Amino acid sequence: MTTTPLCETRLISVHQPSLFHIEIDEKTQRHQQRLLKIKRIHQGGAIRVLDLFSGCGGLSLGFDAAGFEIIGAVEFDSTAAYSHALNFHRSPDGKPETIHAQDRDITKTEPEDLLKELYPNSSACESVDVLIGGPPCQAFARVGRAKLREVAAHPDAFKLDDRGNLYLRYLTYVRHLNPIAILIENVPDVINYGGHNIPQEICEVLSDLGYRCAYTLLNAAFYGVPQMRERMFLLAYARELEVSIEFPEPTHWIDLPRGYAGSRQVALKAVNLNMLNPDNTVFFQPPPIATPDLKPAITVQEAIGDLPPITLHLEGTLRRGARRFDKLTPYRDDVEVSEYAWAMRNWPKFESRTGIYDHVIRSLPRDYALFRRMNPGDQYPQAYAHAVNMFHERLAELASAGILLESESSRYKELWKELVPPYDTSKFPNKWRKMEANKPARTLMAHLGKDGYSHIHYDSNQARTISVREAARLQSFPDGFQFFGTMNPAFRQIGNAVPPILSHAIAQVILKNIQGRLL
Repeated sequence: MTTTPLCETRLISVHQPSLFHIEIDEKTQRHQQRLLKIKRIHQGGAIRVLDLFSGCGGLSLGFDAAGFEIIGAVEFDSTAAYSHALNFHRSPDGKPETIHAQDRDITKTEPEDLLKELYPNSSACESVDVLIGGPPCQAFARVGRAKLREVAAHPDAFKLDDRGNLYLRYLTYVRHLNPIAILIENVPDVINYGGHNIPQEICEVLSDLGYRCAYTLLNAAFYGVPQMRERMFLLAYARELEVSIEFPEPTHWIDLPRGYAGSRQVALKAVNLNMLNPDNTVFFQPPPIATPDLKPAITVQEAIGDLPPITLHLEGTLRRGARRFDKLTPYRDDVEVSEYAWAMRNWPKFESRTGIYDHVIRSLPRDYALFRRMNPGDQYPQAYAHAVNMFHERLAELASAGILLESESSRYKELWKELVPPYDTSKFPNKWRKMEANKPARTLMAHLGKDGYSHIHYDSNQARTISVREAARLQSFPDGFQFFGTMNPAFRQIGNAVPPILSHAIAQVILKNIQGRLL
């Protein structure tokens, strides 16, 4: 029997049974289309992934490594979109394919139009098996359950509502493309965002659309990423797969700092509220437990200790301005390469044999001496105290030379400004941090695109913030992965990304569940 593709479905109801009695049941069509996708994969077809809000491709890289086919991406930021194409859709001449390198506004890009543009000879409904992405959550709390269900039932409704939200667009893509598996990533606060448990509400909508859903919190350090990064992950499978939701088991262990446990407790308040309501289906799954018998978490030194030291800034030869990635920095041959660093050098399809092109840092001349003075683990209050001590030491040196500076003099104020950062210690306690060599790094944020004070190198002899490649290593991007643009956009792309190693762990679970249904 020939069926109308879901994205072209029109519900028809004629009330003259003697002439016609035609009713196209959307749920039946969704069911049939999912079975066809499963059958095609069973017959050896690739499992095709579309990455929404893709950034430069942290999620895509993990799925690519697990054997999925990345068929395309939607990304608003032009440099990130170009980076994604540069790594996943490259033409024979080494340049990214133009059609994939375009930045796209998801609020203006319809699923059918996107797939028709990328793959004109295929039906949009049949082109995507797995949908992944991390849609931003701004303004979502004003939408709520009723609005979500309305959009799920009427996918063009967002156009008529001034509260239109990017999560709604993600759900629109789900409805139109009818994937058999879905992954959504976001910050932990999304569980308790303005009084809303957003993953819970999304799961309710996806359940209505024929999916089994669950969400949890995963910390990247438990999966071999040298970074303590806590994120919410939501998984959904088409009921036709007949599988239950599971998340990857931890492979590494660390006793997380109190701040991470506290953040998790705050995020889970909304989960507890849902559990108290007997009418609610609770989609939350407790995170898989990491235990001390696992491998120790990957440390910062294991991650970046093999990379060449940078000292040009201490020699006065580093200038301000855009840092481009046109100079090869050869690997050192006189250092031990950790198992993790070896993996970053030899990631399949992203190998780097001789060196790296993005080992560049910011010029921050005021703070080099302060970076050297700071102890590993010091944050901004400690840095500020060090700077004040340095200021008084300098005053004492001047006094011993017979130069006394009055506290109201311009020279006194100039010296203070030269040595002491201007930020209030009570307002910016976590703005600075000197990394600890024997521990994973703290969470890398997109704010790296503005400054790198949150990740100061542990080596006092280098007295600097981390380089682009060091940030990539801490986020588990392999050395052969290329970031388009200059230093600041690259830092932003890295900070926004999902760690590829964690993405790979989740992708392997999804692959097992899809293939398990096919065996």
